[in-house]
Amino acid sequence: MNHVSLIGGHVSVAGGLATGGLRAASEIGAEVIQVFVTNPRGWALAEGDPAEDALLRESGMPCFVHAPYLVNLGSPNPETLDRSAATVRHCLRRAHAIGARGVVVHTGSAVTDTREKAMGRLRERLLPLLDEVPDDGPDLLLEPMAGQGAMLCATVQDLEPYLAALDWHPRARVCLDTCHTFAAGHDISTEAGVAETLDALHALAPGRLGLVHANDSKDVCGSKKDRHANIGTGHIGVRAFGHLLRHPVVVGVPVCVETPGSAARADIETLKGLRPAVRRSRVTAGTTL
Repeated sequence: MNHVSLIGGHVSVAGGLATGGLRAASEIGAEVIQVFVTNPRGWALAEGDPAEDALLRESGMPCFVHAPYLVNLGSPNPETLDRSAATVRHCLRRAHAIGARGVVVHTGSAVTDTREKAMGRLRERLLPLLDEVPDDGPDLLLEPMAGQGAMLCATVQDLEPYLAALDWHPRARVCLDTCHTFAAGHDISTEAGVAETLDALHALAPGRLGLVHANDSKDVCGSKKDRHANIGTGHIGVRAFGHLLRHPVVVGVPVCVETPGSAARADIETLKGLRPAVRRSRVTAGTTL
């Protein structure tokens, strides 16, 4: 059996999680979607609509949830820490309700504190949440950042102590964002750079890659700036995404674009054209070949 990466994008859920999300998915040609289940820039937690949840589950559309941007499980601020833990728990619960495969969460920052203390807080708050996930529930996908400020995890190498702090919990997996990876210093604009980066990821955390965010970068390698660009318009370039999609570590892993503007459909079509050919098979929403 052939295995290919489903390719889609982050979609708006205006009009309903399923009604709006599936409509948006159709408009951009997505085979997999990523959604917010609550305000991405606030702490208020939306409960959702059971009817919409059921529609999304029954649609067969593979889905991922992205946690709000405010979440920081390394924060020295007790209120931020409490709210972050509550938000991640909420996202995991909502993801289970809609049948999502995983919840993406940014790996956080020490802010003004030491890395050691921040990692201790992360361990204390995140391990219980991972233990709460039911057998048929979503994975938690840790997304390394671009390396700005006091970020706890940016490079592939940073994942090793981060996952170790979580006792290599089986529910703790990885979401690799190409823009973040490039900004953190991995030059994935070349075939050799893609291979070096993904080989290192496999060596450090084999089998842990659960999702790829495919975004070009407006800034140069090592910039530590998180500014997404449409595929082929940034410093990573189209050819590099072809090398990435053909690498054994990525083959079969879902890919979502988070690129700006109305060009998401074009970005998805570009990536579909770059992935390895599938003989006598067809990729449809909800199907992994």
